[in-house]
Amino acid sequence: MSNIIVKLDSMPEILTANDLTALFHISRAGAYNLLNSADFPTLHVGGRKMVTKDNLLAWMERNTNRIA
Repeated sequence: MSNIIVKLDSMPEILTANDLTALFHISRAGAYNLLNSADFPTLHVGGRKMVTKDNLLAWMERNTNRIA
């Protein structure tokens, strides 16, 4: 996860779907799947969906090595 942390440090404090795409190497649809997930800490501003870095890191910590 340290590579993600280094890359995350260079990103803005509020991340868009495009930022999530670059960070996790996922498709744009995959980024929106995250942003539309009930347990993902999505920030709604107007019609836009974003996530703050702090909330993303907390979400990652809560969901790491989680048994489904």
